[in-house]
Amino acid sequence: MRSMARGHVNRRHAQVLVIALGLTGSRIVAADREAVDAARIDWVAGRVTAGGTGIADRHAPSPAVALGTSRRGAEDAARQRIAAKLGALPLAAGGALASKLVDRSIKARVDAAIESAIAIAAEPETDGSWHVTLAVPLEAIRLALDSPRELPAAGDAGPPVIVVDGVTGNPAIGWTVDGIAAATLWVKAVPAWAKDAPRVKALSARAGVIEIGAAHGTAATLYVLVTH
Repeated sequence: MRSMARGHVNRRHAQVLVIALGLTGSRIVAADREAVDAARIDWVAGRVTAGGTGIADRHAPSPAVALGTSRRGAEDAARQRIAAKLGALPLAAGGALASKLVDRSIKARVDAAIESAIAIAAEPETDGSWHVTLAVPLEAIRLALDSPRELPAAGDAGPPVIVVDGVTGNPAIGWTVDGIAAATLWVKAVPAWAKDAPRVKALSARAGVIEIGAAHGTAATLYVLVTH
């Protein structure tokens, strides 16, 4: 009888251990997923990304049907993570983006940029759930801080890309180059696609302005800022 009792207790202990390990494993998986999905600012690619998982509706008649609603849930989760991250974006003039969101018109434009986030990865699961990664271009946020610029009557001119070497400033939204407000990317090395672009040397970078000493580009130019 004692051996039977001991066997019953051991089985109970084993069952409890399996349940505990299962709960611990679920927490680890959830923590790993949260780390993978966390919003990130990528100054080299010029975007803020975040992931989201949409759980399949268990009441759906099939996984294929569940994919429709779970995709929306995944994208909404990714957008929420991006929205929470954007407020911390540094501004070249000082402060962070959060300080600008008290302006309703700016907030509306930022919200529109988040709503229009681009899917850069989307993975359907066999159970009908989705995992997606969305991105909001940093240029969309820069543009949201001001009203749309007017196009010149003759259209945009100037080189599409200019590489600026030796920039000493820190990545932020809203840097101007010789007073020109334009798109920027912050890199350590010139990307292959920009190797043939005109190159100039930065003279200074302070108070939100990068000086290069000549009006080489226009508001339509992408400035690739190489830091050292």
